[in-house]
Amino acid sequence: MTAVDLRGREPAAALPWLRARTIVRRLNYVVARSPHRWFEVLVFPAIDVLLWGSLGRFAAEQGGSGAGAPTLLAGIMLNHFLFQTEVSLATGFMEETWSRNLLNMLTTPIRELEYLLGIVIYGLGKLVVAIAAVNLCAYLFYDFWLGELGWGVLLAALCLLIAGWALGLIMIGLILRFGQSAEILTWATPFLILALSGVFNPIRAIPGPLQPLAHALPTTYAFEAGRTLLAGDGMPWGDLARAGFGGLALLALAAWFCARMLRTFRQRGFVTRYS
Repeated sequence: MTAVDLRGREPAAALPWLRARTIVRRLNYVVARSPHRWFEVLVFPAIDVLLWGSLGRFAAEQGGSGAGAPTLLAGIMLNHFLFQTEVSLATGFMEETWSRNLLNMLTTPIRELEYLLGIVIYGLGKLVVAIAAVNLCAYLFYDFWLGELGWGVLLAALCLLIAGWALGLIMIGLILRFGQSAEILTWATPFLILALSGVFNPIRAIPGPLQPLAHALPTTYAFEAGRTLLAGDGMPWGDLARAGFGGLALLALAAWFCARMLRTFRQRGFVTRYS
């Protein structure tokens, strides 16, 4: 006989998916009722494309390299894989703190992994919309899109996706530990990564004292791989391997950190901050 839940309605094996789907639906309802939340998904990516594309075109007109605009566009478009993944994961959790719903979530049968799966799926949906927006804007205004980098761009994007999940988990852990005052780091951290990872330029252009830190970031090698693909210099397997394995190591560390902060959150009764 198929196992069922206490209500006798659904197979027990289906419950994790159903609970995750419930989280996705809830977050979709929030976005549908608050159109301004689409700013970071549609408007902000379009502004990035216009800003960096125009800067690259101007540099080319002043006698710089003709590859300036594509290089800047490819960098900022790849950066949105990191930015949107991290912000969507963190803000998916912050919706519970903003609505004072966190205590209610903790009293439901939903498990941590089921909840995390829900906000990851929700974040992937927002990522698809954002990447479609940046590609459309880049193609319409500058006749460029990420497909020009070849299929290797999928591997670079996957590496940035993994790094984005890791950063999102770290942000959730910090919010659990330090409260809503840590939320600002959700938006500040991607800009720190933007500066240190050589999104638009090789690491040698970064000030010397900061270069060791840049080399320690897995995102650095993903962006370097993107520039190599754009230049048509072949598949950068070495950079992709460093980005992939480094991202997985960072994700494992982030998962451990988030789990530890959740345990501290429960033991010290920090839930009263949100009730």
